Amino acid sequence: MSNPLVSIIIRTKNEERWITSCLKSIFNQTFQDFEIIIVDNESSDKTIEKLKEFKIKEVLKIKDYLPGKALNIGIKKSSGKYIVCLSAHCIPVNNKWLSTLIKSIEEDNNYAGVYGRQEPMTFSTLYDKRDMMLIFGLDRKIQIKDSFFHNANSIIKKSLWTEVPFDENLTNIEDRIWAKMMLKKGYKLLYEPDARVYHYHGIHQNNNDERLKNVVDIIETHHPENISGKINAENLNIIAILPIKGLAKMINGEPLLKYTIENAKNSKFIDKVIVSTDNEDTAKIAQQFGAHCPFLRPKSLSEPFVSLEIVQKYSLERIEENNFIPDLIVHLEETFPFRPKNLLDNMITKLLIEGYDSIVAAKRESGWLWQNDKEGNFRRLDSGDVPREFKENSLIGLHGLGCVTHPECIRSGQILGSKIGLYRVEDPMVDFEVRSDESIKIASKFLKNEI
Repeated sequence: MSNPLVSIIIRTKNEERWITSCLKSIFNQTFQDFEIIIVDNESSDKTIEKLKEFKIKEVLKIKDYLPGKALNIGIKKSSGKYIVCLSAHCIPVNNKWLSTLIKSIEEDNNYAGVYGRQEPMTFSTLYDKRDMMLIFGLDRKIQIKDSFFHNANSIIKKSLWTEVPFDENLTNIEDRIWAKMMLKKGYKLLYEPDARVYHYHGIHQNNNDERLKNVVDIIETHHPENISGKINAENLNIIAILPIKGLAKMINGEPLLKYTIENAKNSKFIDKVIVSTDNEDTAKIAQQFGAHCPFLRPKSLSEPFVSLEIVQKYSLERIEENNFIPDLIVHLEETFPFRPKNLLDNMITKLLIEGYDSIVAAKRESGWLWQNDKEGNFRRLDSGDVPREFKENSLIGLHGLGCVTHPECIRSGQILGSKIGLYRVEDPMVDFEVRSDESIKIASKFLKNEI
């Protein structure tokens, strides 16, 4: 078998959130004569497991990370004529990214390397949005003096790397130091704006937030081509996990869980609905409606003192035992049968656009709110006796109605991460919870259109 034309070197360190989108975009390229080599810096999440879903030539390990050293390790194992350096959290924008890099570097024998355009994500910081918009412009540029070069998205000739490897002692800018040496040798660099990737972070500057916002607003208004990148939910492995204790509740002669399973299965983005239960009959019922029940959880996890976090952590561990590593998890509970059709897809989309760790369905509470402290005293939480339209928003989370979260949150023993979004629901029936006998009677009438 002949050697591939291109070797793609990707450095990783806990890139579980990004690696699926990155690799799927690579394998979707029109140019396919490449190999992929991963250099991993002791990832402690599921990055390595997710790599097993893709055709990777080799996964190399590095303990004491330095950027130039990591690249050199990968390139030494490569067999391509050209070396593409790509950050694991960079996502090629379209299927012409790789062919554009190759075409560009082959235009002139004097090109030592080509680097492409980086575009921010919707949730990139204002600093990064501004910097990427200003630094990575729309005009093609040949550099004979300027040594700016960026290995988050670049291609170089392996023959030149053999002469001048990357400096292994630098903590950063190994790319620019290498580029400077190429210029000294008489070679040129090319900036190719058509080789585009989405990159959530760039060059940070600690300036005034308001001034930064003004700059970003102006750039986005006057340059609509600077469209921020979004992660495509359809490229992710998304599962819903529905924990049920004991025998499934019945309503109007049908299991209550039917409504939640059917709602989740109607999602455009949820690939699989898993019911985590301790009851064989409940598992059989769930399977009748298209859910998966790959395990029965221990009865001990149904004790009143066992938290939801523990149950979901156990469920995820069992799921991942079978080498299925989800990108997102949707937590649902059977007690909410009145979910709107697009609620879950809208929540998933909002989480990806805003870059949240987790997002929870929530309803506004404009009434009077108190909290009981340890001494038995009540402390008022709302903003007082003011007209409703002037009150501060108080939101009540409805995690059973819908909660979308990243799996690393659940693995750490939590449902929610630190950056939390709330998705407001307005319909008063949406948050109606069916638990008590009385609530079952009311819900039954609604489902039969008797109310």
